[in-house]
Amino acid sequence: MVTSSRPATARTPVQQAALLVGAVFLLVGILGFIPGITTNYDTLKFAEHHSEAKLLGVFQVSILHNIVHLLFGVAGIAMARAASTARTFLIGGGAVYLVLWLYGLIIDHDSAANFVPVNSADNWLHLVLGLGMIALGVLLTRRTRATRG
Repeated sequence: MVTSSRPATARTPVQQAALLVGAVFLLVGILGFIPGITTNYDTLKFAEHHSEAKLLGVFQVSILHNIVHLLFGVAGIAMARAASTARTFLIGGGAVYLVLWLYGLIIDHDSAANFVPVNSADNWLHLVLGLGMIALGVLLTRRTRATRG
């Protein structure tokens, strides 16, 4: 067995959170392309409200929606390498999801404006994700930032 002489660097809590959130987004993006886990898979469209495919039978998805989840996942995993970028991912990504929540509330779900697409279940999930990610980014770095200055 070969062991490294370099000591393992422990991840900070914010890095662990970003890694976990990123991994979940990556998993969700992959699951969105699996028939059965995504119901009405045969109606999956690239980017339009006519996509009736639903992840777990609840959350409306499209190819674009799944790609966004995959990209968020890759970003979270990559940005988890440092505490500062992990914090940026969580707070910035949370803000993006809050904007997406507002967007989903404002648009007519049966119009071309719903190109992502989103439904009511997505809207509530986006609110929870946005608030949760921001809370993780702020709360998991609060003490380390307060002790520096």
